[in-house]
Amino acid sequence: MIPYFSTTINRRKFIKTLGIAALSAQIQPFAVEAKLYPNSVLKPQRLQVGDTVGLISPAGMIESKDVEEAKQTFATLGLQVKLGQHLLDRYGYLAGKDIDRAADVNAMFADKSVKAVIAMRGGYGCDRILPLINYSLIRSHPKIVMGYSDITALLLAIYTRSRVVTFHGPVATSTWNNFTVNHIKRILFQGEAVTMHNTLATELRRKTITPGKARGKLAGGNLSVLSAMVGSSYLPSWQHSILFVEEIDEDIYRVDRMLTQLKNAGILNKIAGFVFGLRLFKSDFVKSNIFIYS
Repeated sequence: MIPYFSTTINRRKFIKTLGIAALSAQIQPFAVEAKLYPNSVLKPQRLQVGDTVGLISPAGMIESKDVEEAKQTFATLGLQVKLGQHLLDRYGYLAGKDIDRAADVNAMFADKSVKAVIAMRGGYGCDRILPLINYSLIRSHPKIVMGYSDITALLLAIYTRSRVVTFHGPVATSTWNNFTVNHIKRILFQGEAVTMHNTLATELRRKTITPGKARGKLAGGNLSVLSAMVGSSYLPSWQHSILFVEEIDEDIYRVDRMLTQLKNAGILNKIAGFVFGLRLFKSDFVKSNIFIYS
């Protein structure tokens, strides 16, 4: 039956609404695993030259040229590349249907030949697939998993539900300059406890709000994604943690709103330390790569 509308609906809005409805309808329920591992955190094995890296697109769409460039990037690190089955899929503004993007994540962790799982890009979509991830599988096959921006949702969910250390770092389509490559080698290959500092510190405005020393487990990621996850079962315990957030090109009032949400949710009252890097909308700020693991 076609519903009767008493008012005229703009054609573009109507089509857009149908598109959103279609995307929402594909979110499928998945049994939530209640068991967590609060006292046992696993670290994945380090990378070695010759290892295979699995590339996935759990969020936004990519192009074929992005894949070719990624292959060259990892070849310079002496790594082989395995592509997710749905790497180049498209579904609306997403890199394929939820069930297929989640399947690629699960398949990479199940594949014994893959030693690390790296997202091609961020964008949007990771939070949609969180109920479809096999966290027990990931717990049984801990591997390096890395990305940033929207990939924050996947990293935090894996850390929370599987208790496997995840890495907040460059995606495959990032700019892999000397700074980035150096940190990748030192952390993922050599397993160093690297002291993080910004090489562009003299060009940036910096301010210490509350001085002192803090100790805790690093956890965090993109501020917009993190604030949108508040209230879900995919966030870790923040007690005595050091929270780090990154955000880019947001109006100051939106940043204020998101930080206030974290405050009202009680998160900022529990943490031992807080580190943030922001490039506000239309502000003078020099962009730099930040590599931190949670």
